[in-house]
Amino acid sequence: MDKKVRYGLIGLGKIGTQHTKKLVAGAVPNLEYVAVADTDPKALAKAKELIGDQVLTFSSAEELIHSGTVDAIHICVPHYYHPTYAIMGLEAGLHVLVEKPAGVYVRQVERMDEVARRHPEQVYAMDFNLRTNPVYRKAHDLMAAGVIGQMQHTNWIVTNWYRPQSYYDMGGWRATWAGEGGGVLLNQNPHNLDLLQWICGMPSRIKAQMYYGKWRDIEVEDEMEALLEYPNGATGLYMTTISDWPGTNRIEIDGDKGKMVVEDGKKITVTLLGTSCSEFNRTFKGGLGKPDVQPSYEVPVEGAYTAHMGIIRNFCDAILEHKPLFASGFEGINALQVSNAMHLSSWLDDWVDVPVDGDLFLAKLKEKVAQSKRNNHWCGQ
Repeated sequence: MDKKVRYGLIGLGKIGTQHTKKLVAGAVPNLEYVAVADTDPKALAKAKELIGDQVLTFSSAEELIHSGTVDAIHICVPHYYHPTYAIMGLEAGLHVLVEKPAGVYVRQVERMDEVARRHPEQVYAMDFNLRTNPVYRKAHDLMAAGVIGQMQHTNWIVTNWYRPQSYYDMGGWRATWAGEGGGVLLNQNPHNLDLLQWICGMPSRIKAQMYYGKWRDIEVEDEMEALLEYPNGATGLYMTTISDWPGTNRIEIDGDKGKMVVEDGKKITVTLLGTSCSEFNRTFKGGLGKPDVQPSYEVPVEGAYTAHMGIIRNFCDAILEHKPLFASGFEGINALQVSNAMHLSSWLDDWVDVPVDGDLFLAKLKEKVAQSKRNNHWCGQ
């Protein structure tokens, strides 16, 4: 392959190192790993060890972005800085891939999207790697095709995000309001919330209950449950925690024509009705009765789950060959709208509309930050 994307990574922490090892092993052939930026000299020394002496190293994101050495940047820094460096990269004429979440609060992501709209010639993408899972892609397609009819209820129990205390003790920014901006919703669940809205659509309002530091010595949420209402009257339940193992990962969607169950991102089971619920309700006159249920079947799914490397390959394909993205950067705000609404609902102890009131959310977030053990290190913009 002659043409390659000159790639620069910003932030060689846990996820940046994970990406680097796979990229160096040749996981994305149309990418040339050119540069790394990190404020920690030890991280830059590690970059040389992992990639080789030819890699360029920069002590700040700004230096890398304005160096003229790369075509694209991949932002792998703490959450508050995602929009900051994305905006900087877009304004410098670079293609931008943002790790999840898009940001911490919708106001900063709205600014990022506004800048991206002014630069349509540049590829702007989100690293929602679960969208490369063919099981979730098939679930999205089945819902879009109306196979189970209009959604009536959905529930997602995702409790297999187990994290021990030592995980939170690794970094001072992690699991703090000032450093990370949230807990399980901002760290692990952006993937699930993205899939939830991608498959089921955006809710219209949310009522949530959060538990802060219930299972771990942290100041942010480590367990939560939420009730969601959708524009068509459908309702949803969402529950997550970092305390359970082996836990559960199961989404069930009930529609007018049947139901679909997705388990562990590995299989889809569909059960259809002989007559839709609405049609049966309208026409049946026998008193107590139910629509006939057809035999359940497992939906065949083709393809492999390519995870982060699939997203990076797709990002490079979009740059070089104008192929469609798995997840546009403009879609990043949707999952954040949901998580911001969940947090705000918990803080207000009330229902919260979606789209969320961005100014009110930011004001309440700043109250949390003021009490954070890292309140003098807040990186909100």
